[in-house]
Amino acid sequence: MEIKQIIYFLALCEDLHFTRAAKRCGVAQPSLTNAIRALEEEFGAPLFHRKPKPHLSELGMAVKPHLTRALADIECALSRRRRAPSHRVGGQQPQRAHRMANGDSRESAANE
Repeated sequence: MEIKQIIYFLALCEDLHFTRAAKRCGVAQPSLTNAIRALEEEFGAPLFHRKPKPHLSELGMAVKPHLTRALADIECALSRRRRAPSHRVGGQQPQRAHRMANGDSRESAANE
């Protein structure tokens, strides 16, 4: 499971519209859809019913509070990191997940 999948899932939970959720996350709709499908494969069942309009499945409703809490914990951990602008972890800046979690669309398509 990737942080971006959690972010996309929670955005889709709020918007219940794939295109709007993708726009809010700063990605193309197919990228969001693929990330949600991959997350559903990991869980082994659909998180959303897609027809007639997207809505949470029973599993989606069950995991939403856990994923919300997980993202909040990640944001908290990132906010407590040392304030060293040149500090990098694994070749990426640590604030990347924090920016994505807050809907900052500065993420490029190359990072997907």
